Amino acid sequence: MSGKTELPLSLFKANIELQTRINRLAQQGGQQWLDLSNRLLGDGIAESNAEIEELLKTEDWQTLATLPAESFWRQLQQRFGDSQAAVQIAVSAQTAFANGLQEALRAWQKETAEALGSGGIPGAPFADAWEKMFAPWEQLFQAAASASADAPEPEPAAAAAAKKAAKGGGRGK
Repeated sequence: MSGKTELPLSLFKANIELQTRINRLAQQGGQQWLDLSNRLLGDGIAESNAEIEELLKTEDWQTLATLPAESFWRQLQQRFGDSQAAVQIAVSAQTAFANGLQEALRAWQKETAEALGSGGIPGAPFADAWEKMFAPWEQLFQAAASASADAPEPEPAAAAAAKKAAKGGGRGK
């Protein structure tokens, strides 16, 4: 390869690698949200089926009359648990994305500096500029990573409902 085309090709490759890594990170984040949606849908279907089964087994009017209120409060608690899980997933997805983006930018910075250095342009003058430019981002990413590491894991809604039923917190018959 000639010296005239080596530098642009190296820079192009570094940029393509950065774009590929960012795209992969976005796909992973989308997959996490899709998994959450599938879990919530499955939990909702299971909950509806359980309520229908319980409704079919009810044999007195008093219990039948209390079903709407009990169902409302149970679903309200369920949705509250779901929203907590969604927040946890959002925090972990954003943290993973930020960490991955930080790694991708570091690799891109390194590859770009190497390409510029091998293209006859000394890389040393750029090193300090790169460090100063990415320092605020690095601090932000580290703060987000430490905040998500300290957050407690949410309890899945199905597990919480099973615990409540095991403790006798279900409907009285």
